[in-house]
Amino acid sequence: MLELQAVHKKFGGLHAVNDVSFSVNEGTIKSVIGPNGAGKTTLFNLIAGNLPPTDGTILFQGKAIQGRKPHQVAARGMARTFQNIKLFHGMTALECVMVGCHTQSKAGFISGMLNTPFARKEEKAIRQRSMELLQLLEIEEFAEVEATSLAFGQQRAVELARALALNPRLLLLDEPAAGLNIYETAEISRLICKIREMGVTVLLVEHDMSLVMEISDEVVVLCFGEKIAEDTPENIQQNPEVIRIYLGEDE
Repeated sequence: MLELQAVHKKFGGLHAVNDVSFSVNEGTIKSVIGPNGAGKTTLFNLIAGNLPPTDGTILFQGKAIQGRKPHQVAARGMARTFQNIKLFHGMTALECVMVGCHTQSKAGFISGMLNTPFARKEEKAIRQRSMELLQLLEIEEFAEVEATSLAFGQQRAVELARALALNPRLLLLDEPAAGLNIYETAEISRLICKIREMGVTVLLVEHDMSLVMEISDEVVVLCFGEKIAEDTPENIQQNPEVIRIYLGEDE
């Protein structure tokens, strides 16, 4: 589904991402972990098109996407969420999710302005699809509530629904448990597994190790922009280098 080949990103003399290579198999959940400043979010921005790599190749479904704009990457079937929730102020939860359907929309500006039968039909289909996603994530009761007024965990669910509205093959989740309590984290964990069962491949960055170890098929560990390990959760927990980075070591 996704393959990174010797990807680099420099900011001046700083190697934020240095020679990182790994792949994400279809139908799996893969996690990227590492201490603060390891380059995790920069890596996500390279994959999603928010930043161009300095060097290296990023393949999505066998085609190179490095250097493409975020909307071009999204149109190919990749969606993402953000560490800091980015919902639209003044819009209901349902309206926020409907925005995510724009990649499937066919009615143009003129058709929408004139409110043609085709535009009305498409609007109805988009509304129905968005409501189904809210039901899937079990927040349909908040469809007509302003999204930014919802509880933090519910806002996360709205953001997930909006990303799924793009009908993605690959979903990038940037710290989905950030700011959530233990109960909300358990709920997000369950929803991520539910999304995988829908046939969506998941790549996530996360600091909550219990969540990572519970739901991941494979884990990649970054440190100072470099990949130091890639393995199953069980083996990652026993990896001496990973333990040293997270827990430190005696001199």
